[in-house]
Amino acid sequence: MRLWRSVVGKLWATFLILVSFVLFILTIMLLEFFENYHIDQTEKGLTNTANKIARILEEHDRDVGLEIAWELVDDVTKVIIIKGDDEYYYSPNDDNAFELPLSYLHDDKELRAVFTENKPVKKVSSYFAIDDEQIDDPDILIIGVPLPESNSEDGAVFIYQSLEVMQETTQSTTQYILLAAGVAIVLTTIFAFFLSTRITSPLRKMKEAVSAAAKGNFDTKVPYLSRDEIGELAIAFNRMGRQLKYNMDALSQEKEQLASILSSMADGVFTFSKDGEILITNPPADRFLYNWEYEQGNEHNRTVPPLVMELFQSAVETESEQIAEINVQGRNWVMIISPLYNDKYIRGAVAVIRDMTEERQLDKLRKDFIANVSHELRTPIAMMQGYSEAIVDDIAGTEEDKKEMAKVIYDESLRMGRLVNELLDIARMEAGHIQLTKEAIDVKPFIKKIVRKFQGLAKEKNIQLQESLESKGVWSSFDPDRIEQVLTNLIDNAIRHTPEGGEVIVSEQSNDRGLIIEVIDSGSGIPGEDLPFVFERFYKADKARTRTKGRSGTGLGLAIAKNIIDAHKGQITVQSKLGQGTTFSIFIPRNND
Repeated sequence: MRLWRSVVGKLWATFLILVSFVLFILTIMLLEFFENYHIDQTEKGLTNTANKIARILEEHDRDVGLEIAWELVDDVTKVIIIKGDDEYYYSPNDDNAFELPLSYLHDDKELRAVFTENKPVKKVSSYFAIDDEQIDDPDILIIGVPLPESNSEDGAVFIYQSLEVMQETTQSTTQYILLAAGVAIVLTTIFAFFLSTRITSPLRKMKEAVSAAAKGNFDTKVPYLSRDEIGELAIAFNRMGRQLKYNMDALSQEKEQLASILSSMADGVFTFSKDGEILITNPPADRFLYNWEYEQGNEHNRTVPPLVMELFQSAVETESEQIAEINVQGRNWVMIISPLYNDKYIRGAVAVIRDMTEERQLDKLRKDFIANVSHELRTPIAMMQGYSEAIVDDIAGTEEDKKEMAKVIYDESLRMGRLVNELLDIARMEAGHIQLTKEAIDVKPFIKKIVRKFQGLAKEKNIQLQESLESKGVWSSFDPDRIEQVLTNLIDNAIRHTPEGGEVIVSEQSNDRGLIIEVIDSGSGIPGEDLPFVFERFYKADKARTRTKGRSGTGLGLAIAKNIIDAHKGQITVQSKLGQGTTFSIFIPRNND
């Protein structure tokens, strides 16, 4: 394997390039820093010295002040003290330091501001004069401060120094930095080869372990011989293998759990890919698709209704939820399709379908309510109008005929009154305005009293009315008037729908949960398709349960009974078979407060 393609070569090149780049940047920054630092320090030193000289000249007389001022400067620094056009002094340095001419100080735009604006000035210049020759190298730093007005109005102190000393210091610093960089690069090369060798050996073992894990063997362990980062990496890899195995098992369990949830849902669920292909379905969705395929006469191909595909396309294109209703095999299905996102992009859609057939039937029953009320009122109103017209027009010839017609009108008015009162009761109950006055009731005498009221009617119809009650006393908490209303309705219905020679039994039993009362008759029974609707308003089973002569019911009694039992937090159910009779069961829980 070539060096540059190996981990050793790559790490060595990486370290070398990184260290070289860092050292290059660091060298530039250090050189810039030292150069600026020396200039700043020199500038501050010269400024402080110039201010001290100006203060000394103010506090002492001329000779003493000049003597002290010359002591403050070194051999590489020159001072010019100007007190007027004709009075100026140069520092007596012994070296070959140059002297700036006064004309340069007065003519330079930046430096003469110390005279005109009475403020400190500074400048880095490459101009100075020696024997009237112009020399541009090296640069000099010039600092000027004004003298106090008490000493001289146009006076100033100029102090300047060559930057050659700083340049020599910078060059020396550069040599040391470059030497250190070279040593660092050599040491980096040695260190990179050593570190690369130490890293590649355990990495090879990790490569083997990763290959085994890629094949599904998560029990592979990587040996770790040290406690450094490589050893910690091996430990982390072993921990990752255990965690991956745990996560794979958890994902498998979650997948099974999700499949169980989807299978147990009452609503149908299926997901689409972005291309409209079905990916996942649950049993209700499968039944929906099967019914659709059966309706289309194609039971072998897994097809989707065109309306569903239109909703899917709309959901993907508009990126919004789509709702529609579809009819399959006589049942109404409501479908909601929502887009599925993968980060910011749509990756498909999920559809939820719900069988709304019963809800639609209930909606139809509610819509038929007014029609049923009108139908119930139309017959008594027509009879009352007809008989009243007969009386008014003197069609009834005898007084007995008139009384008979009046009695019919009276009976029909009572029927209308019962209908209106029962409608008002149902409206109040369904609005939650039913008021219950609960009492602790001894059930046995309570039921006997109700049954006794119907004994006369039962004998008249040649029907045997009996009660089957527990011998022990049973007490229960309920509203006696309301429960009596329920039992009265059930017993009356049972007698009116039981042929002569039949029997009606009222039974009672109790357990830990509550009280159970049943009204059993041996009448004609109720068809199975009508059983779910017997508690609906205006339900009448005239087609199957032959009525005997007597008053006609309103079809609201069972609806009122159900509302009363619901208010007691109980249940009322019905069981019936054609030709074998009907059983209504009432359950009142023991704790219904």
